[in-house]
Amino acid sequence: MDVQPNPSKEFALSRSERDSAACAVGGILNEQGRTFDGSRILRMMANMHDRSNGLGGGFAAYGIYPEHKDLYAFHVMLDNAAAREAFEEFLRRYYEIETEEVIPTAPLREIRNRPILRRYFVSLRQRVLGEHYDLTEQDLVVRHVMQVNGNIKGAVVFSSGKNMGIFKGVGYPEDIGRFFRIEEYEGYLWISHGRFPTNTTGWWGGAHPFGLLDFAVVHNGEISSYGINRRYLANFGYHCTMHTDTEVVTYLFDMLLRKHGLGIEEACIALAPPFWDDIERMEPQKRELVKALRITYAGALLNGPFGVILGHTRGMIGFNDRIKLRPMYAARRGDEVFLASEEAAIREISPQLDSVWQADGGKPVICELKVPLAAPEKEPARA
Repeated sequence: MDVQPNPSKEFALSRSERDSAACAVGGILNEQGRTFDGSRILRMMANMHDRSNGLGGGFAAYGIYPEHKDLYAFHVMLDNAAAREAFEEFLRRYYEIETEEVIPTAPLREIRNRPILRRYFVSLRQRVLGEHYDLTEQDLVVRHVMQVNGNIKGAVVFSSGKNMGIFKGVGYPEDIGRFFRIEEYEGYLWISHGRFPTNTTGWWGGAHPFGLLDFAVVHNGEISSYGINRRYLANFGYHCTMHTDTEVVTYLFDMLLRKHGLGIEEACIALAPPFWDDIERMEPQKRELVKALRITYAGALLNGPFGVILGHTRGMIGFNDRIKLRPMYAARRGDEVFLASEEAAIREISPQLDSVWQADGGKPVICELKVPLAAPEKEPARA
């Protein structure tokens, strides 16, 4: 990925100058792959209303496009007709477009300054795959997302995975959810975010989740190592253009898990390694592994207070900074696992829980599907 972002690119859409602090994150996974609509994650986020300030909200849902499950689903924000024309010209150069359409929305007075919102279900042209035989299909999609977001003025690809989609914008999460009509989608995994920006202003592209391929990240806190992480990622062809520190977390997970083939626990050690004193007290085999990860991926280390949920096709991961400066609760009921900034948000949608606990600092809560992905099965209605 050799394209550089255009530093003069501007987005016309709403960057307010307000600054504040705090955030809400939440996630629900059915481990059997049974699908359920977005109304429950909507209620979870509404319960944490006061953790947001109306400058950003969003949702990522998995399993929602079974009729297009083998195609990349590009969700795109466009400033105007010229941006749409430039984006579609770029897209047709590299992809076969099976379906393109407006992303359905509801008229809400609370949602203002919205961009043009469209989605495209696409596959890479065989010619493109042949010309870049040294790259994987996913490498090419990542490269193209970087090119659009860095160089096509007024265009942002904010979701690019298969059989999943991200829906986000400026507003409280419950308003953004109603705006995108998420109760009409059925997914086996949902993650969500309510934003309370601290270091950057609220705008549509800067809302969470941040996505790349099937990875989607929501984040509460601050990545104070953002500058170092951003420069480190540029060495591997990842270019940050969304003006929000959470973007580096998404790209680091893609690099560590997909490109470098680390396991989830090893990737989390690389991002939030134990302190050196703690490493020296480990048993020899683990000590050498952790040392190697910390030294090899020094530029990937995340500093600052954070609570992160990563969504992917096979599940979700809850992850705190190593001294746990942001809250993260996990819970289970039957085949469902929950993650949230507050226990109350989980109990809002599942009052009776089999277990509930707080995530340990620097140690991931790994929630995974227990079945192969197949045709989605709708979850029975709950009382």
